[in-house]
Amino acid sequence: MNEIRIDVAPLPHFEGLELPAYATADAAGMDLRAAVPEDAPMTLAPGAFAMVPTGLTIALPEGHEAQVRPRSGLAARHGVTCLNSPGTVDADYRGEMKVILINHGPDPFVIRRGERIAQMVVAPVTRAALRIVAELPPTVRGAGGFGSTGRQ
Repeated sequence: MNEIRIDVAPLPHFEGLELPAYATADAAGMDLRAAVPEDAPMTLAPGAFAMVPTGLTIALPEGHEAQVRPRSGLAARHGVTCLNSPGTVDADYRGEMKVILINHGPDPFVIRRGERIAQMVVAPVTRAALRIVAELPPTVRGAGGFGSTGRQ
């Protein structure tokens, strides 16, 4: 398993929270925590969304991204998930990482300080060079779109 170094510069409102870490030896993602004030949790009404601060700024190595993904437990139990999933943190971004959460559940959801709200997966980036051609090579599927390969 490859390991890369990521420099982290916590912001003042991160103080007292745990750095993201892998929960198990084979975990792909590290949990991100809400850096909301202890005395002022955020409440997401049903259908509402908000940017939740993590209190972290990071410096990813060139050629890498951090994907911000939902936590399955929040989605399964409360209907709370990441609105733009996966969100992408580019290697040249130096602002605070925030998580856009949406409440698809029937009840208001309270986000408390230190609560695990998303997971971060660090991945290599492949850059594509697009080129215009007169015609694409044929395939068995061709131009068949949504549902064209049938239900398995």
